Amino acid sequence: MINSKFITAPKAAAGAVVLEEGKVLLVKRKYPPQKGKWAIPGGLVKLGETLQEAAERETLEETGLIIKAKEPVHTFDLIERDSDGKILFHYVIIDLLAEYVEGEIRPADDVSDAGWFNPSDVEKLDITETTKYLLGKMEFLG
Repeated sequence: MINSKFITAPKAAAGAVVLEEGKVLLVKRKYPPQKGKWAIPGGLVKLGETLQEAAERETLEETGLIIKAKEPVHTFDLIERDSDGKILFHYVIIDLLAEYVEGEIRPADDVSDAGWFNPSDVEKLDITETTKYLLGKMEFLG
């Protein structure tokens, strides 16, 4: 019998790397995984939804901003286990470059904060390792 507390297959997720006027859009995660950490906006891909549609919807839901998602720039696995080694979360995350279109930041109830940050601001934040890696790879952090 499978314990329903644990997942049995990975889930696909899309993130949006939104850069505007030398700043990057980040959200502070309110719930696990990575609760309390800053990351790029994103979330699960719904059945029948493209990666671009998922990144655009999730960014709108989390931040109130309208974006236009483009091509993938980074892919990784996010796997978290409990103390016994059982998998609690497994997401295959595809981050897409995205363009800001319009809107004012209004953090949603699934994030505790959101904002535009320049490289010196980002270096002071508690950001996820994958976000740090991605922004460094894109030379945003230098």
